[in-house]
Amino acid sequence: MSRLRIMWCRLFPVLRWAGLVILATGYSAKAEPIALRSVVTPAAVIVKDGRTVNFAIHGFIEFSSLKEAFAYIESQQERWKGKISEEDLRALGNGLLREAVESRVVSMVDERPLETLVTHTSAELREAIGQIKEPVPPGYAEAFLAVQEKWKHALNCWSASPVVAGRVLSNWYPIEEGIRLYGATYDSTEHFWQAVKYHPDITVGDLPELIGALGKRDWSAWLKRLDDDPKIYLANAYAVEFLRANLKIEKLLWFREELEKHGLQANEHARTAQQRGGAAFRFSAVEEKVLWGDLADLFQLVCLFSPVDDPIRKILAEKHFDGIYLGEGKIGFISEEFRSLMLEIWKVKYLEMARFRDVISRIPTEIRLEHFLNDGDSPDIPIPIYVGYLNQIRQMARGSE
Repeated sequence: MSRLRIMWCRLFPVLRWAGLVILATGYSAKAEPIALRSVVTPAAVIVKDGRTVNFAIHGFIEFSSLKEAFAYIESQQERWKGKISEEDLRALGNGLLREAVESRVVSMVDERPLETLVTHTSAELREAIGQIKEPVPPGYAEAFLAVQEKWKHALNCWSASPVVAGRVLSNWYPIEEGIRLYGATYDSTEHFWQAVKYHPDITVGDLPELIGALGKRDWSAWLKRLDDDPKIYLANAYAVEFLRANLKIEKLLWFREELEKHGLQANEHARTAQQRGGAAFRFSAVEEKVLWGDLADLFQLVCLFSPVDDPIRKILAEKHFDGIYLGEGKIGFISEEFRSLMLEIWKVKYLEMARFRDVISRIPTEIRLEHFLNDGDSPDIPIPIYVGYLNQIRQMARGSE
């Protein structure tokens, strides 16, 4: 009997509340198991179906091995030396190391690293790390042990989770009957979350014009200003790397081409196009994120990080990408008020809709609900805040019963 099967047999009395089933989602039956020493060896590269399984720091800075990540972490500590305190430098290094380790282990394309880690004891993990012949940074063992301890008691709630409840608790989960939020019906909570980033007056025809305005500009000096300021970059690293990746001309062209593929009319309003109209699921949840969501985030972040006298800020503000407009009010894009909106829409899904309340309320409190994707954080609602809300709504659902 495999270690994974043994683990789930032990957990089954706890998990039977939802009839959880381990599915083959994202897992290749032909893929060879990964030895623990391969997971923890810095120079080791994980390969699946003949392709390297990469991981990332800040979502967009990719690596094929932890050894490569070490070099990046050292470069970042050198980059900020003298600009931040020694204590902050150590915290930066520890944080980046933990992110690299967790991103390597909790892969969105290969479940084997996580399976290997959680089916070994902490003593076995320490022993494997102790046998490494390569140099490792301070805190390396502690980072692995922390990730192991976290995921032995956690359920990753994302759309391709091998566990049914994990998928249901994702914002991407399609809602057959739709969900009514702020006067309109949406196919999922993800559809609402991305649609609301567009002002009700913005039309589909406005978007290519804005993309064109971004494409005409050389963004190197603009990005350098963000890169050179530790108060801006270190507090918003994912957002800055998101901007760097999405302001490239090839990505701007991609946004324009994707908008053209869906038969959208220029006079359609961008927000209502994402709402449920005559037909359900006009856009999938992934299209909501990578097309509508990333495009809106790009406009919102460029407006937010541009100086007040920058012409591009004026152009975007005129199209209402200077915040979130909901009802008669306006909310800051990176703000506690906007982030708290996630909890409000979850109150509808998990408290008012009985079938979703049933799933989340039956998850034992011994299991921590988590949301970790190795493609990075999020500028609109950081993962720690998202996870906090997820566990909070679980308690509220249990209390409502």
